[in-house]
Amino acid sequence: MQKIFCFGELLLRLSPALNRQWIADAAMPVYIGGAELNVAQALACWDVPVKYSTALPEHYLSQEIVEYLRSKNIDVSAIHFEGNRIGTYYLPQGADLKNAGVIYDRAYSSFSQLKTGVIDWDKALEGCSWFHFSAISPALNEHVAAVCKEGLEAAASKGLTISVDLNYRSKLWQYGKAPADVMPDLVKYCHVIMGNIWAAETLLGIEAPIGESTGKTKDELAAAAAESINRLQQQFPAASTFAYTFRLEEEYWAFLQKATDKNVSKSFCINEVVDKAGSGDCFMAGLIYGLSNQLPTQQVVDFAAAAAVGKLYERGDSTRQSIEQINKRIL
Repeated sequence: MQKIFCFGELLLRLSPALNRQWIADAAMPVYIGGAELNVAQALACWDVPVKYSTALPEHYLSQEIVEYLRSKNIDVSAIHFEGNRIGTYYLPQGADLKNAGVIYDRAYSSFSQLKTGVIDWDKALEGCSWFHFSAISPALNEHVAAVCKEGLEAAASKGLTISVDLNYRSKLWQYGKAPADVMPDLVKYCHVIMGNIWAAETLLGIEAPIGESTGKTKDELAAAAAESINRLQQQFPAASTFAYTFRLEEEYWAFLQKATDKNVSKSFCINEVVDKAGSGDCFMAGLIYGLSNQLPTQQVVDFAAAAAVGKLYERGDSTRQSIEQINKRIL
């Protein structure tokens, strides 16, 4: 099996315990994350061959990180060393990345300083059959958006399957371009699109069929997902597989459409969440896992949703769940 290629910024997440506890303890946990790396780590955990590409400074912290990723059976040969700093962000324990509590400290990071012509895409994509990225990278600045397009063009020319996670972070789109002015030019290369009704509207200009999920039944939300995906398919004909997630107050489920086959996952109860970070990345990893292994579509969406829910009960950015643990949750 050829490798899944994941491209995006590696981040150090500092996770303080609030109410000044982190000051009293003179400590806070540090997790290695980043949307695409979280996907790569999950796939590697499930014995899927994976290659990860990012940009890091050349110093001992980077080397320790690279050695750690290598120990997880992640191919790190496509990591580019340049610049002076690793991007970081602060997220209080138990909070959500979409929460006002997230503080990004990514300006002038090695990844954010990438320019076109720097990465040798022929070498980077060697031995790979799949290219995955997310909407977070193009949100940084126009240069990184151009690097994403450069990579997508290379992946498309080699016939790789291309996937995108439409994860929207309002605090990152600060360089004068609206998401809908940037993302469609990248998503046109994609075969697999993951997100939700509202992300499709914000990032791609696909009008949401409903305003919010509150008070809507699962059937109503599934119908809205199907309508949104139909509009998405018309605008991006290269895509044939679409997945929308619904993380509601006490319930999680997903909608998957592959060609004309539509499937709704089992509904999973959510309670006593430990850490919300990385749940969507875990769903994306589950989606890639199921599709790359050519599992039946119902099995694909159930596995991805179960994996995402399981991540809510783990600390840190990436999952450590086994395939057996995920499948057990589905039963």
